[in-house]
Amino acid sequence: MKKKMYIAGCGGMLGDAFYKFYKNKYILRCTDKDIKKDRWLAYLDFNNFKNYKNDVTKFKPDILVHLGALTDLEYCETNPEETYLTNYISVENATYIANELNIPLVFISTAGIFDGKKKEYDDWDIPNPLCHYAKSKYQAEIFVSNNAKRSIVCRAGWMMGGGINKDKKFINLIIKQIINNKKILHIVNDKLGTPTYTHDFVRNLDLLINNKYWGVYNLVCQDVTSRYEVAKEIIKLLNLEKKIKIVKVKSSYFKKDYFVKRPASERLINSKLKLRNLDIMRNWKICLKEYIYSEYKKLI
Repeated sequence: MKKKMYIAGCGGMLGDAFYKFYKNKYILRCTDKDIKKDRWLAYLDFNNFKNYKNDVTKFKPDILVHLGALTDLEYCETNPEETYLTNYISVENATYIANELNIPLVFISTAGIFDGKKKEYDDWDIPNPLCHYAKSKYQAEIFVSNNAKRSIVCRAGWMMGGGINKDKKFINLIIKQIINNKKILHIVNDKLGTPTYTHDFVRNLDLLINNKYWGVYNLVCQDVTSRYEVAKEIIKLLNLEKKIKIVKVKSSYFKKDYFVKRPASERLINSKLKLRNLDIMRNWKICLKEYIYSEYKKLI
């Protein structure tokens, strides 16, 4: 018989990749507050502990995956109570549920928990979060690591995936400007990081689950980059180099809309995965090309 997987907060870009990868491998129950047009999603607000626990317990999964979180840094900074309820308290609750059912818990953390004072961070570097979003994710990471009987915590980088309807990150922002016929793109050149392709992320996570390698892992694409370099690569892939000009700017250029302090570098290295010979993450440029061609090229 197939095993069962419960995925909470599955309506976003990463949840889409989880569903596509696992739909034929596990019996799934995928829940979210915003179910939109996805027939495979059922409604659940995991901030309601009683309903969350009852729904998971009734399904009797072999593994619990907690995906959902508030990720808009400006919203998190101006709504700290909701942020800690959603990004931290709900993760405590997921830990209690997993422990009571004696099943593993998978939790997704972020490269944003570091302060950016180093150029690159491995799995053993000590985080120092700069804002409420980062603090809530780091505290949740600590709680899961210290209290879950069995858990995998994966730190993702600059996420890419989900396409025009689900991608709320940098790449989709660039694509929307292109669709709206912007001829000049202002791109920051003082933010460094590592992209994470959702489909590669899930495939690599599956290896950790199957091998029962519990713990905290950096899980990002190969090779580090910058926002500016990513934007240049998008324009190149779409053959728009002669039509669109990219202008380098500092983060202060966008300080009105993006006022929350962000680390100068969120670059991660998959050190633990490499030591276990389980790092199958591809180079970010290969992943970006696959993503752009499969989701966006027909729109441009």
